[in-house]
Amino acid sequence: MSASTVETDANSSKYDKLIEAAMANPAVSTAVVYPCDERSLRSVDDARDSALISPILVGPADLIHRTAAECGISLHDLEIVEAADPNAAAARAVALVHEGRAQMVMKGSLHTDELMRAVTSSSTGLRTSRRISHVFIMDVPTHRDTLFITDAAINIAPDLDTKRDIVQNAVDLFNDIGLGTPRVAILSAVETVTPKIPSTIEAAALCKMSERDQIRNAILDGPLAFDNAIDPNAARLKKIRSEVAGRAQILVVPDLEAGNMLAKNLTFLLKADAAGLVLGARVPIVLTSRADSIRTKMASCAVGSLYANARRRTVASMPSV
Repeated sequence: MSASTVETDANSSKYDKLIEAAMANPAVSTAVVYPCDERSLRSVDDARDSALISPILVGPADLIHRTAAECGISLHDLEIVEAADPNAAAARAVALVHEGRAQMVMKGSLHTDELMRAVTSSSTGLRTSRRISHVFIMDVPTHRDTLFITDAAINIAPDLDTKRDIVQNAVDLFNDIGLGTPRVAILSAVETVTPKIPSTIEAAALCKMSERDQIRNAILDGPLAFDNAIDPNAARLKKIRSEVAGRAQILVVPDLEAGNMLAKNLTFLLKADAAGLVLGARVPIVLTSRADSIRTKMASCAVGSLYANARRRTVASMPSV
């Protein structure tokens, strides 16, 4: 199955289809930052065995070897780049990207802020002209489509310019991993433009930006409340007629707090899985929680692999100057 033919249906795992599609692509060279616990090493081992990634482990070699031995994990043929602590490991992983040795970065057992500090450094990091943002790729058992939620992890209170980048980052990911042209709902508490609720005004502005090609390759609508964004009956009762209402695939939240609560509600109440990826940097960054299941981390690796390979094909097809 190629990345351009990823499909989902209600009777199969969305993640399984993404992983299957990623396995049809070349493994992506991935700098794994400070993989010093069993869960990190186990997810690396599984992703390597499935040919999703070609890992370079970055951290204290003695600790990595000791942890692997205690857990019965083979490090045969794996390269380990020495780095004394989490901050040094994050900096060295970023350097591997600059050297062209890594096309993706994956978080190990360090804290998110330790990794992102190196990624967002103005002098040595992986910034581009886009704002960096995070996307949850959610497999909700009761919902047909894979749901993207953004941004629930990086940008606390994004302004309009930042929201434009947040939307475009998520849209580019959706397009490039083979899911087609996304239906994007700009969420708020209500579905009407209300001056007392600033997020409704920004939602309307983002939709107009889409009409003017300031946001490309997506269908936007907003403001939409959560119910009439994903439930056709709710949209019908509110008499909202659009291609997005009731059928949204990307949910753009007003701020980090709203997104974080939404994602965790789906995870803990509906037993959804939440893979995670950071976008807008020079390479995709697999950013998951240390509490995530191996399957969720595999899905994160699969999405990152699909995206990295799509970007590589785009660069390869560009005419040389």
